[in-house]
Amino acid sequence: MQMARQWMAATALMASLGFVSQAGAQAFAEVQQALVDYSKADLTPRKTCDAVAKRKWKEVIEIKAAVVAASGDVPAFCRITGTIKPEVAFEVTLPARWNGRFYMIGNGGHAGENLEDAARVTQRNAAMQLGFAFAQTNTGHDSRKEPGVSYELSNPAKAIDYAYRAVHVTATTAKDMIAAYYPKKASHSYWNSCSNGGRQGLMSAQRYPKDFDGVLANAPWADHTGFTVGALWNQRAVANVSLTPAKLATVADKVMARCDAIDGLKDDQIDDPRKCDFDPRRDMPACTGGRDDASCLTAAQADAIAKVYSGPQAGGKKLFYGFLPGSEAVATGNPQSAWMGMIVPASPTATPADFNLAENTVRYLMLDPPQPEYDYRKFDFANDVKLLEPWGAIVNARNPDLSKFRKRGGKMIMTYGWADQILQPEQGVEYYEAALQKNGARTPDFLRLFMVPGMTHCQGGNATDTFDAMTALINWVEKGKAPDKVIAARVFQGRVARTRPLCPYPQVARYSGKGSIDDAANFSCVVP
Repeated sequence: MQMARQWMAATALMASLGFVSQAGAQAFAEVQQALVDYSKADLTPRKTCDAVAKRKWKEVIEIKAAVVAASGDVPAFCRITGTIKPEVAFEVTLPARWNGRFYMIGNGGHAGENLEDAARVTQRNAAMQLGFAFAQTNTGHDSRKEPGVSYELSNPAKAIDYAYRAVHVTATTAKDMIAAYYPKKASHSYWNSCSNGGRQGLMSAQRYPKDFDGVLANAPWADHTGFTVGALWNQRAVANVSLTPAKLATVADKVMARCDAIDGLKDDQIDDPRKCDFDPRRDMPACTGGRDDASCLTAAQADAIAKVYSGPQAGGKKLFYGFLPGSEAVATGNPQSAWMGMIVPASPTATPADFNLAENTVRYLMLDPPQPEYDYRKFDFANDVKLLEPWGAIVNARNPDLSKFRKRGGKMIMTYGWADQILQPEQGVEYYEAALQKNGARTPDFLRLFMVPGMTHCQGGNATDTFDAMTALINWVEKGKAPDKVIAARVFQGRVARTRPLCPYPQVARYSGKGSIDDAANFSCVVP
């Protein structure tokens, strides 16, 4: 019961800070400017909702159907819910007027969400307003009953469902239902999700290249095992020091002062924080003589922050990426550092959300048999990393071979915030560069990565984090127009405070030298 309460609290915190599978920063916002009118929904059903539910569907062991009346901007729709064996809960919604396309979202963290959660319903309704048929799944377990990864105790097969199977069987089932309900099959199928949902999108393209024509993978959790090692490392670093919001705010100010202008423009964002050489042991005032206020760091505090930046190491070998300077920033309108509650405990009695995820992975998926009481302090970075490899082979979405996805015409857009405070953004860069090496010069013809300066996990931060990559993806899939930039906005207090172009990696946005630095028109995408 105690574990369940801790997990629910951590999940609520992650949701409040954006660690959920939000499907894009502003999906469909540019529908009016799209090259194809995907809002044209003029196809109507040929069967009743009940007739679809009464059919025999492969592996479906429970099914219900209901017609939901139109409400506001949401059209009437057929809602089909059920279970694919063993316990994969799914929802398929079929609008009364259909645009001919299928759209699916994924899951955050260790998944198991209630499919009626408000954030998920909002995403579903936004898609149906434009006429998309929609689907989602809980990936095979209910986190309200089996928090974290404790589902491993009841049925180890649920780990496979979480890793990749549940998304695949839900997608294929949904497309079959669409073909049965409407007079034709879906013309195009799209995936859009963030975090673990971004990983699910990558995994679909890698394992099941026919499932989706277009994949929008935002901040993909591509390397579960590397993240786990990093989170254990960070917890070891910060557990016994006091890093207050005020201290981290001072660190953030010093980082920005040192690195804001490294791209030639002082604009309150770090263009590429890999070029920032901030060292808290050198660049922060040292607390001496018993002083320990917000203006300085003790030696132990500076060392802890340096370890978060460096990432886990053992025997002089770097095991995984650290978090980048700028990820600790305090966003305007937000009272505390982005690290609070994620990397650093939000209170003396709390544990960070990143660590909660990692600890669950170690206790239930690394150790055989699972050890729910395992103490993370026993983890040996020199010798125990290999124990994560069997789980990594199942869950990591690191395979760069996308040849089958490319050959069948698939397109993928990846996005990542350079200031991500939950998943190390170099996961995204590493995957793109590996895909480029594997797939060659044709890679940008089907895969493009857009890094977002200043953006935290999925959205947020002092960044231009509001953009519609979904419309760009649809343009690419259906009209062959590859995105050479995506215009993003920073919205503060309901007002657009800045616009900037997001550029396909490795290109970056560079100021022309004329006009406002808050106007995207005065920037162009160039190779740095």
